[in-house]
Amino acid sequence: MFLSKLIGIDLGTKNTLVYEAGRGITMNEPTVVAVADENIVLAVGREAEDMIGRTPETIQAICPMKDGVIADYVVTEAMLRYFINKSYGRFRFTKPTVMICVPGGGTSTERKAALDASVEAGAREAYLIEEPLAAAIGAGIPISSPSGSMIVDIGGGTSEAAVIALGGIVASNSVRVGGNKIDESIATYVRKTYNLLIGDRSAEDIKKTIGSATKLTPDEKMEVRGRDLIAGLPRTITISSHEVTQAVLPALKEIMIAVKSVLERTPPELSSDVIDKGIILTGGGALLRNLDQLMAESLGVSCQVADEPLYCVIKGIGIALENIDLFKRSINLLR
Repeated sequence: MFLSKLIGIDLGTKNTLVYEAGRGITMNEPTVVAVADENIVLAVGREAEDMIGRTPETIQAICPMKDGVIADYVVTEAMLRYFINKSYGRFRFTKPTVMICVPGGGTSTERKAALDASVEAGAREAYLIEEPLAAAIGAGIPISSPSGSMIVDIGGGTSEAAVIALGGIVASNSVRVGGNKIDESIATYVRKTYNLLIGDRSAEDIKKTIGSATKLTPDEKMEVRGRDLIAGLPRTITISSHEVTQAVLPALKEIMIAVKSVLERTPPELSSDVIDKGIILTGGGALLRNLDQLMAESLGVSCQVADEPLYCVIKGIGIALENIDLFKRSINLLR
């Protein structure tokens, strides 16, 4: 008898991470697929990302996930098949058991699309786990405890806030604002202020290098290259961290409004637990400098960034996958 392999997939807007039972995190690749005419898949992940902006008309580099949900079902299925085959091999005696993470605020249609795509891609069984629960498990929060805990997961396409107790989500909110929106805010600011067009990667580099949720002292500066919108020629400007803070603040405010709405709907008994424990921040967006400080000042509740926030969700998927019986109430199953 051959046992089914266990594979966990964090299908993110920006990056897809894969967990294999017994091996840990085995893949971390961009959620990008390069396709030719008639949806023929040419490349997936990092190889496909390198093609963005460099392809002829006959090839498209597609990001099949938008705001944390499937935007292109056919391409997503092809991408899942690629990751499953890469983990499990094309020739196998049994199909794998797959667990996929979905946004907590996703609709039933979006959830079914994720399940169906997993089965069509070659899964024997497909499980779904909500992103806030996976992030909480990966951050080491005891989700089965009657004591309430609050998690805020800031991903590439969505940000999710949830209060968790007794293995379930008591109150939650999801906004389609994340790292991508923050990058867009920086690119928009540069375009409007300096008449300079920069790409997504340049905006992300600015965020990572001098970005901060609060003003830095001393102010940091960085050279940025792009295309002048008036002359149409390459040009270099210098941008400061204060300007970046000003550019990203509207997006951060949207996230904090979502968090505040969850706090307002949290039962009083659990609110006191949240005040005692504070709010845990996970996801790539949590790495923005001083974000925990800004949220703590705005919400009046202490905030701290989890260890390895980028990997909390995939770690949580792995733990849930290897202990399915313990987390039955927290996941959905399709046979």
